[in-house]
Amino acid sequence: MKRFLYIAFAALMALSVGCSGDDARKSILKVYNWADYIDESLLAEFEEWYYEQTGEKVEVVYQLFDINEIMLAKIERGKEDFDVACPSEYIIERMLKNDLLLPINKDFGSTPNYLGNVSPFIRDVFDKIDGGGKNANDYAVGYMWGTTGFLYNPKYVTREEASTWSSLWNPKFNKKLLIKDAFRDVYSPLLIYANQERVKSGEVTLDELMHDSSDESIAVVEALLKRAKPYVAGWEADFGKEIMTKEKAWLNLSWSGDAVWAIEEAAAVDVELDYVVPEEGSIVWFDGWVIPKYAKNTKAASYFINFMCKPENAIRNMDEIGYVSVIGTPDVMEYMSESAAEAGFEESLDLSYFFGEEGSDVVINPVLYPDKSVIDRCTMMHDSGPRTAALLEMWSRVKGDNLNNWMVVVILIAIGFLLVVGIIRKMKKRRQRRRRW
Repeated sequence: MKRFLYIAFAALMALSVGCSGDDARKSILKVYNWADYIDESLLAEFEEWYYEQTGEKVEVVYQLFDINEIMLAKIERGKEDFDVACPSEYIIERMLKNDLLLPINKDFGSTPNYLGNVSPFIRDVFDKIDGGGKNANDYAVGYMWGTTGFLYNPKYVTREEASTWSSLWNPKFNKKLLIKDAFRDVYSPLLIYANQERVKSGEVTLDELMHDSSDESIAVVEALLKRAKPYVAGWEADFGKEIMTKEKAWLNLSWSGDAVWAIEEAAAVDVELDYVVPEEGSIVWFDGWVIPKYAKNTKAASYFINFMCKPENAIRNMDEIGYVSVIGTPDVMEYMSESAAEAGFEESLDLSYFFGEEGSDVVINPVLYPDKSVIDRCTMMHDSGPRTAALLEMWSRVKGDNLNNWMVVVILIAIGFLLVVGIIRKMKKRRQRRRRW
């Protein structure tokens, strides 16, 4: 009898350990995000909010990445079970095509659904993501967005000069020019520049251009970049904004969010900086929350995305990181307008595309929220798929030693590996389907 009781007790203990292990797994939410891209105090607040809403405890494990492709590679291999990630638009496109995302469950029971706070402008743009037959709005929710343009120092660069991409090869800025070390973000606006007359005539649309990575178009952009190269002081991923605040560079092909940070930091040391989107046109970029295919805590993941769409949380994130949230509610507009007025902005902008009719005449920081006239000459980047290798090779040729051949080989091998992994997974899926039937 004692032996039986001992065995029964041991079995119960084993079952208890198994359940507690399962509970521990379910209580973890793995969030994978860019560095310096959230008010981290919100992570602990989400844990409390989630318990209030569901009666379930959750612990956020927060990890960082700095390159889209690194994030993608980890998820593609299936060795990382991230529950929430924050890729850019072209990576969302690639992940959808490669069946790497799960649909977001938007049924939160008695908890309010805040996903509707996302601006219709953002949802319309996400509709244009080529997901291989899947609607991106079912699999992704926008987080932050912005433009690509020129951060410049008015002491040395006029606004007229900064309002054209041709300033990249203006000798006046010899060794005072910085270019973002992001081949897509440079290739895309220069392709628009090279085709500006075709766009004006209606021969081609901006969106059609963003699908063009032909050898001919790559050669055109490469020639433009090689004209600029003698004047380039550096190809930067993050240090450009700091160099600009120290007046060591005058002109920086930059993202609007970095520009906001630089303008504020420069003002603190009595250096004036400004930002403009060139007249020929540019790109509007987006980052969004997704639930990767191998996520284990999809419920908490959906709630986390919902939590980030609360207007007050969007405001806190913007205040912390300097980038612009996709949330387009009246209270966000009012807060941002009041902040702009306090900072001395007086120009009234048409932001009806983002906030609706209420935003048709509002004073706001134009670096954060461009006027509709600016947005009308911008478009979204798309994934270049198998043509990525050709773009990387062009980037290598332009930069020379900054991106040498062995690095390109490594990147190409990684891309090839991911393609092979994708093919193998699809083959396994087909076999599994056959077994089921």
